[in-house]
Amino acid sequence: MSFTPHDERFMAAAIRLSRWHLGRTATNPSVGCLIVKDGVIVGRAVTALGGRPHAETQALSEAGALARGATAYVTLEPCSHHGKTPPCAEALIAYGVARIVISVTDPDPRVSGRGIARLREASIEVDAGVLEAEGRQSLAAYLTRQTKNRPYVTLKLAVSADGMIGRQGAGQVAITGPEARAQVQALRAETDAILVGIGTAIADDPLLTVRSPGLESQSPIRIVLDPSLALPLTSRLVGTAREVPVIVVTSEEGSLSQAEGDIASTEMESRRAALEAAGVEVVHCNPYHPEVLLPALATRGISSLLVEGGAKTARLFLEAGLVDRIQLYQAPVMIGEGGIESPLDATDIPSGFAHTGTLMFGGDRLDEYERGL
Repeated sequence: MSFTPHDERFMAAAIRLSRWHLGRTATNPSVGCLIVKDGVIVGRAVTALGGRPHAETQALSEAGALARGATAYVTLEPCSHHGKTPPCAEALIAYGVARIVISVTDPDPRVSGRGIARLREASIEVDAGVLEAEGRQSLAAYLTRQTKNRPYVTLKLAVSADGMIGRQGAGQVAITGPEARAQVQALRAETDAILVGIGTAIADDPLLTVRSPGLESQSPIRIVLDPSLALPLTSRLVGTAREVPVIVVTSEEGSLSQAEGDIASTEMESRRAALEAAGVEVVHCNPYHPEVLLPALATRGISSLLVEGGAKTARLFLEAGLVDRIQLYQAPVMIGEGGIESPLDATDIPSGFAHTGTLMFGGDRLDEYERGL
């Protein structure tokens, strides 16, 4: 590889650009592309909302004739196959780009290595692997769905100074301050779906939407693990299901046990019909087997999943080894008597996770841990 001193700087800018549309490009990855001529950026783009047009074709269009002889910095290997749009590799060739710098090669078998090969066949210089670790992090959701057939899972926990995530019978309890809560809203906005257990849905009656000004339209799909269809029709989730999608994951038909209430099938059918009439989608898939649920979500195009609560649901995903990133907020407040113990704290992070950073939001501390992709 023949990287120039400027390659990392321009690729870092392309990676930052790629994050603009995280969670908003459907099943396509959010890719950043810069076209650089004589050290000047002459074209830039991120994958469009909904997934098309791709970043490369938009950046090339902006650069126009200046693309000839230029260098293109792309966070993911350009596609080489004909889908709903022509291949980006062919567009780069047609515009006369002289060099392509890539952060991450695409694991999609329709693309993997083929885009690079097609560019080199056209006598274009190609260098791959620039800031690859950073590129893979920005593409984590797409790469996980492609290689593991499931969404990338982030577990978010807010823990009090005495190790609690809430208080029994108190509904939603504010543990972190406004700065940290605003950061969580931003995380929701770049995530495809958010998941809670039925206990949290009933106790807290959450909306699980994005409420930051200007980001409201980026609310994720809301998912509730609800084996006996106990989600109240009066809940805020059901009341807003026609505005922001809600999926209730219930036990597979015919699999209900006495431990789940021994509810008659006629009553279950009545509850299902009422939820669906309110706009809720009911999915039959064992809610307590995430190894089955996650691939089912991936088939729906869900590439990233935020698990927000509660303790039982967090333990479920941790024990299954299906958490990829942990965001652990630690706040100075005390919950005291009646507190709900956190399933995790900074002293017992599971093996395989690396600490990737610490940030402060007001008086709250965020520690982030990740598994390698």
